[in-house]
Amino acid sequence: MRSLEDRIEGLHAELGGLKGRPIEPIAPLPILTQEPFAAAAVLIAIVGHPRPTLLLTERLATMRAHAGEISFPGGRVDPGDTGPVAAALREAHEEIGLPPAAVDVLGLLDDVRVGTGIVVTPVVGRVPPGLPLAPAEAEVETLFEAPLDWLCDPANQRLETTMFKGALRSFYVIQYERHRIWGATARMLVEL
Repeated sequence: MRSLEDRIEGLHAELGGLKGRPIEPIAPLPILTQEPFAAAAVLIAIVGHPRPTLLLTERLATMRAHAGEISFPGGRVDPGDTGPVAAALREAHEEIGLPPAAVDVLGLLDDVRVGTGIVVTPVVGRVPPGLPLAPAEAEVETLFEAPLDWLCDPANQRLETTMFKGALRSFYVIQYERHRIWGATARMLVEL
């Protein structure tokens, strides 16, 4: 059996900076805006512990969008960003104090469409353990790590279906300790 480090190296080789078509939700999302989809990026940071973990944030409950949700650090691609990698690194620095130079970018996952009018590019990177990170008080309630192998285990990923805006909507949910990870973040974990 290959070690987790060997599998991360395999992920790096497989990603190779290439992306396919955007991942669509299990059941189509209602589109909540008529505006063109905006570009955003998140950083899926693999922390190089002996048992690797992922960095996740819990957004403030008072945020205008995605309040209280569990997410990867990230946000919209700004005009000054050279692309999704630059945006993900900038946002991770702003949200949790992660120095961009500390991230070994492994590649990109497929874009994920979000019904609120955003196309998110997940950027996968490796970071060393023990960095002095701190959540930005204006955006992030808490910053935590969760085991990579546990989050990516299909046994811990379940589909839920609910009625939303007059249609059935199915989405992945991953419950880790007190944290309910769902929506786009869970879809990215399923792909990972």
